[in-house]
Amino acid sequence: MMPRPPPEDFALKETKPHLGGGKVSGDKLTSTYDLVEQMQYLYVRVVKAKDLPGKDVTGSCDPYVEVKLGNYLGKTRFFEKKSNPEWNQVFAFSKDRLQASLLEVTVKDKDVVKDDFIGKVIFDLNEIPKRVPPDSPLAPQWYRLEDRQGNKVKGELMLAVWMGTQADEAFPEAWHSDAAFVSGADGLANMRSKVYLSPKLWYLRVNVIEAQDLQPVDKGRYPEVFVKAILGNQALRTRISQARGINPMWNEDLMFVAAEPFEEPLILSVEDRVAPNKDEVLGKCAILLQHVDRRLDHKPVNSRWYNLEKHVIIEGEKKKEIKFASRIHMRICLEGGYHVLDESTHYSSDLRPTAKQLWKSSIGVLELGVLNAHGLMPMKTKDGRGTTDAYCVAKYGQKWVRTRTIIDSFAPKWNEQYTWEVFDPCTVITIGVFDNCHLHGGDKAGGAKDNKIGKVRIRLSTLETDRVYTHSYPLLVLHPNGVKKMGEIHLAVRFSCSSLLNMMHMYSHPLLPKMHYLHPLTVSQLDSLRHQATQIVSMRLSRAEPPLRKEVVEYMLDVGSHMWSMRRSKANFFRIMNVLGGLIAVGKWFDQICNWKNPITTVLIHILFIILVLYPELILPTIFLYLFLIGVWYYRWRPRHPPHMDTRLSHADSAHPDELDEEFDTFPTSRPSDIVRMRYDRLRSIAGRIQTVVGDLATQGERMQSLLSWRDPRATALFVIFCLVAAIVLYVTPFQVVALLAGFYILRHPRFRHKLPSVPLNFFRRLPARTDSML
Repeated sequence: MMPRPPPEDFALKETKPHLGGGKVSGDKLTSTYDLVEQMQYLYVRVVKAKDLPGKDVTGSCDPYVEVKLGNYLGKTRFFEKKSNPEWNQVFAFSKDRLQASLLEVTVKDKDVVKDDFIGKVIFDLNEIPKRVPPDSPLAPQWYRLEDRQGNKVKGELMLAVWMGTQADEAFPEAWHSDAAFVSGADGLANMRSKVYLSPKLWYLRVNVIEAQDLQPVDKGRYPEVFVKAILGNQALRTRISQARGINPMWNEDLMFVAAEPFEEPLILSVEDRVAPNKDEVLGKCAILLQHVDRRLDHKPVNSRWYNLEKHVIIEGEKKKEIKFASRIHMRICLEGGYHVLDESTHYSSDLRPTAKQLWKSSIGVLELGVLNAHGLMPMKTKDGRGTTDAYCVAKYGQKWVRTRTIIDSFAPKWNEQYTWEVFDPCTVITIGVFDNCHLHGGDKAGGAKDNKIGKVRIRLSTLETDRVYTHSYPLLVLHPNGVKKMGEIHLAVRFSCSSLLNMMHMYSHPLLPKMHYLHPLTVSQLDSLRHQATQIVSMRLSRAEPPLRKEVVEYMLDVGSHMWSMRRSKANFFRIMNVLGGLIAVGKWFDQICNWKNPITTVLIHILFIILVLYPELILPTIFLYLFLIGVWYYRWRPRHPPHMDTRLSHADSAHPDELDEEFDTFPTSRPSDIVRMRYDRLRSIAGRIQTVVGDLATQGERMQSLLSWRDPRATALFVIFCLVAAIVLYVTPFQVVALLAGFYILRHPRFRHKLPSVPLNFFRRLPARTDSML
């Protein structure tokens, strides 16, 4: 039965956009913004004014400037009682939306009732000069103000007006014509493009060794002492010391994630478990991370004794002199030799250690052109109709970029280009598309969240170097009612390699820094530390201006990817079956050879087998030559496009609604008890099947062990005698004769075969396993 076609077009499409304004020479492109389509803008830089006349009764003026082009109107900020104000603000009007032939720049006086007109300057759009970087910026000029009739009046305005592209230096900070529909300064800040840097993350290792001279309240009992360490939102504790007394020992490591700049101290408290739910603090100490040793390798740092106090001294308070105190012995260091994992290991964009001294030189440059999107779905309702205010976020390494927000468009055009240094080709860039919900006072309206429209991942190792890939990627999002295509995003990607030799050499290096192999962290530690790292990154980036919000960062970092999902489990099972499919196919082919389904092929295999037995030195060269020929043969059908989200592989197009509802459930669950009971029973039945398979595997392994264990004395005696006879026969018989006889026996004709199982198999199945001892 053929698999049903997907309900929508989820395929990747190759495109041929007009990149770099036509400056294309084969695959080599030549200008700064050569991976995007050129967009023309009219720029107006309002620098300052002088000698403005007073319009108020007091003779002063509160000036501001209006820049008007057709229906678009931009305003500068106003100054109180200033006749020589300086604004230095830039306005950008998209040429695609120009609706007039005249540009009007008006100076007005802010008033309570009605703003007074001071003067204006008018420009004909046909006479405005063009500027293309790397030309120097256009020098602003003084223009005399005119009244409404065109007569010169008192006051001058310094302006620069030019036609340019998005490559202009003024573009990122300019007020865009889209902003006419945005309310408030926060809304304007939220729609601008921005580059962010992830905070520098360190692993903090706290090796708690011992404590001395503790002073428990109850002297008549042995204290049950443990150490609790707190860093920000992270809290860990040691086990209760086995050395009962006032000098307990632990020698236990606690691992935390810390981010520069270090804002919070590490607070340690030694506590006594006086009752099942009651702990008593015996002493505390606070350690500033700025003073902690940093190490780059596995050499141990010096340990130190720290005084324990009943109350931690806050900065600014006077510290009392302590003549006698309890002490704690610890070895604390910031680990610079590890890479702090803040993203899923499958989609890592950076694998370098924390310490910059350990970084290798870069091997190339990744350039990304975010061109446009089309066919986007309406994400929210405004004035009774659906609308989308889309922006893109791209993350690679420590650098995050955010494009400007295009307001109220289902086919936004960004045409923004960004660059990253590449240190490892086996990394992934992630590009996400979001709907901006913070342009119209969204923060005050019940904490609105930016909606996710979809994301794309591109693995750099799948790209040919110096080739420009221009594709339209489907934006696929899994909803509780199934997979949905939210639109398409058009990207241009180029991976340029500075040294092919260095890049090839990278494939021989370990994926992670060497400390991950010399002193590996446990799986549970890595899982917990990754969760803490993502929390720190999302918190720090949400405090930037404009903020990169928590929901955006978590979606980009795949925070929920480790949660249970029936759909993902099925997908992974079929991935394993697909990998094993090749081995199964070889097994079936060999079975056909053994059963002489095609006699000519079987005879040829006999001849090949005889040659390899007589000349065993040809075996390995033959295998590698065969693999070489397969690789050369498959080169003709090599993938020409980057990989993209595959709904079939993910089993997203065939998932049952209840499975999707379970995947989107919160943790802990928020569903009714009857649904939870049904899901639990389903999970039990699946786990029962897995349990049976694991038990069968254990049984086969135990049968192997019982060959020599004398659990079945007759079977072991038979096997031992067989081993002795086999040793004598193999000693006196040349190996090639044994190999030929064994090969001919396996490849014998069906008329010499029995349908009953072979003697060795019968013997093996009769061996005892430990299933008899299972309850």
